[in-house]
Amino acid sequence: MAARESGQATVEALAAIPVLLLAGAIALQLLLAGCALSAADGAAEAGALALAGGRPAKAAAREALPGWADGRARVSVSGGRVSVRLAPPSLSPALAEALAVTSSAFARGAAR
Repeated sequence: MAARESGQATVEALAAIPVLLLAGAIALQLLLAGCALSAADGAAEAGALALAGGRPAKAAAREALPGWADGRARVSVSGGRVSVRLAPPSLSPALAEALAVTSSAFARGAAR
């Protein structure tokens, strides 16, 4: 009977591996979305500071983004508000778009 039970434990452990891998992939994707939010926050702030100093906000925001964000970010400036929309790294482009984050910063008294 002990041999049958050890075989059952092996089957249960093998069945759990895909579930654990899926849980790990979901956790990693959420972590990457958080990193994207942090990067978008910093870029929006850099853009707003540049705008307040009379420099081009879009260029400053793009310079503040990490290298992996090239081609994944959209920067917009409206009045004194700088907004950065950033899609996190993902294996699926549709998932990256669904998890895209937006951050805005406002420059009071910005030179337009």
